[in-house]
Amino acid sequence: MKLGWQVTTILAGGLGVLAATAAEGERKEFTATQKRWWAIQPVTAQTPPSTSVSRIDAFVHAKLQAKGISPNAPADKVTLLRRATLDLTGLLPTPEEAQAFLGDQSPNAFEKVIDRLLASPRYGERWGRHWLDLARYADSEGFKADETRPNVWRYRDYVIKSFNDDKPYDRFVQEQLAGDEMFPNDSEALVATGFNRHFPDEYNARNLYQRRQELLNDITDVVGSTFMGLTFGCARCHDHKFDPILHKDYYRLQSFFSGLHIDDSAVLVPDQARRDYQAQLKIWEQATTEVRQEIATLLKPQREFRVKDNLDKFPEEIQASVSQVAAKRTPMQWQMYYKAMPQLTFDDREVAKGLKGETKAAYLKLEAKLRTFDHLKPADLPVAQTMVEDAAAVAKTHVLRGGAYDAVEAEVQPGFLSILDPSDVQIPAAIPGKSGRRTVLAKWLTNPENPLTARVMVNRVWHYHFGRGLVGTPSDFGLMGERPSHRELLDDLTYRFVRGGWSIKQLHREIMLSGTYQQSSDHTEAAAKADPDNKLLWRYNRRRLEGESIRDSMLAASGLLNTKMTGPGVFPPLPAGVETRGGWKSNESLEEARRRSIYIFVRRNTRYPMFEAFDMPDTHESCSRRNQTVTPSQALELMNSELVLDWSKGLAGRVLNDAGLSRDAMVDRAYRLVYSRAATEEEKRMAGEFFTRHQPILAARPGPLTVPDRLPEGIKPIEAAVLVDLCHALFNSNEFLYIN
Repeated sequence: MKLGWQVTTILAGGLGVLAATAAEGERKEFTATQKRWWAIQPVTAQTPPSTSVSRIDAFVHAKLQAKGISPNAPADKVTLLRRATLDLTGLLPTPEEAQAFLGDQSPNAFEKVIDRLLASPRYGERWGRHWLDLARYADSEGFKADETRPNVWRYRDYVIKSFNDDKPYDRFVQEQLAGDEMFPNDSEALVATGFNRHFPDEYNARNLYQRRQELLNDITDVVGSTFMGLTFGCARCHDHKFDPILHKDYYRLQSFFSGLHIDDSAVLVPDQARRDYQAQLKIWEQATTEVRQEIATLLKPQREFRVKDNLDKFPEEIQASVSQVAAKRTPMQWQMYYKAMPQLTFDDREVAKGLKGETKAAYLKLEAKLRTFDHLKPADLPVAQTMVEDAAAVAKTHVLRGGAYDAVEAEVQPGFLSILDPSDVQIPAAIPGKSGRRTVLAKWLTNPENPLTARVMVNRVWHYHFGRGLVGTPSDFGLMGERPSHRELLDDLTYRFVRGGWSIKQLHREIMLSGTYQQSSDHTEAAAKADPDNKLLWRYNRRRLEGESIRDSMLAASGLLNTKMTGPGVFPPLPAGVETRGGWKSNESLEEARRRSIYIFVRRNTRYPMFEAFDMPDTHESCSRRNQTVTPSQALELMNSELVLDWSKGLAGRVLNDAGLSRDAMVDRAYRLVYSRAATEEEKRMAGEFFTRHQPILAARPGPLTVPDRLPEGIKPIEAAVLVDLCHALFNSNEFLYIN
């Protein structure tokens, strides 16, 4: 592939794109330095420097040897098992898993562990969370009201399933950008288009032109950073100050999405199920014709008032778009129509809220009569919240001066990075009613010759395994981002990732089976002096768990984790005093509240307090790497949280049920559950001193003792209370909180 990679390259791949036309106006002349930009160079096959070790280790060791650094020795088996299990599942290994691995002396023992973990449904929950950070996933709108998005959770479940199924990454990308066009009969692909629905949104905004532009900006920025690793947003107002991304390139990319509009009622069943639904609905409609007409007549004045009241609040051009005859609407008028209609459409119960007196009483009577026919009404069909396209609504895209929505300049057509291909792309319709634009973009991004997409994803996988990518800025491969520490290794992994079928699980296996991944995290003074940031990978980076994994591991260790998968978000109890705009309905079932953290409802303006303390990102924006802070609020959260204390009680109760009555046995069992290893003799001695010293302190404390719900015979409450505090201390320790 040459630097001037053209649409004709895609044609050769059989993607069916029509020949490109020259862009209007003068073309930018890029400098020699810009043309040498490493990220746009072809991904080529690499020859490892050595064949005596794995390909990964060969590239890493060559860099270390050049600096006179030796890699660390391998980590011990317990550390390695805990590292891999937390890495792939976000949970601790069980004592039984640790015992099995320690007892397996076969040369492929660790390989079997990796295969087991990759086959676990817990894997998709762990790695799906990483992708949701990139997708800026949330269950609410954001902004002032922060309203709930009731069905957006289907996208979260789609992501989890995709990782568990090892869906090829090229297909994963295509579904999220153009699933409705490329795979029109696949309900999963329709759900996947929710990727572009995760923008924060003030749905009741009146300036719909500005609102549309802000949503398009969000989509453009996130697509550019997530799939290409480029800060496209910096070119919204002018040519990128550092990278060869032109001002017009921003809007060329945006043009691929110009026909999108929100569809929060995308039906997810096959045609036959829809026909069955319609047939049953017709029976209900025929039986309820009279009562529904009475309700419609009763509500008509109030409905007309509400519609007119809301319509009058829009600017005149929006009102004209709504009232225009459908056949005469321009594409932009269609866009405004789709944006306005949710504010002009009300169900009967919403309208009835404005009724009073006898009219309200009459409505309630009719509503009760209508409910007597509920046995004839079909169950609601499952729906997803997505972004879909109407070919009639593909509005023109213009360069905007300074990024201002009303400062319109030259029109642009869909196109890619000018430094790769300056041509505009003429795009045939993919299927009836669609423009086919996003199909072309999705195929360009996933073309094996594209220098960016696969590189970016391979680097992300490396980043999540090591806490730092081969490129330290995972969503910025630009000139101001970090250069790759191991360029040849990145290209080698990328080249084989694509030609091996875009399998993320296979990429995991190769990385985790390398000596580089399996080495210890011990500090070596000489190596640290030569490479203080460990960019050359002479040791494994110790790093703190995310809040979600901390919570999940506590629940699992205490035996309280509910592993139920899929479905709407759950609402664990919030600490006293926490207020939410948009509401937080704590689950009536404590068991539901103890599901994995990925299923906790994500309200944009009120992050779950424990996760916020441990650096959960702001879901208004895409996040490629979480902060790793150490703050007093984290210690206070773990020490003072009633939930953590409750999980400590659960752990103590599990220990008492499993360990027998000897103190040393209890301590050893607690250590195995929390640290995946036996307690040392010194630790048993210290724990014994803690029991002796702490009992009189608890006995003198006013109020009831904190003990497990059920105590085995022979265990005194004061001893159980000390064990609870010991378990609490273990949960607060660095050995528990960090991947070593």
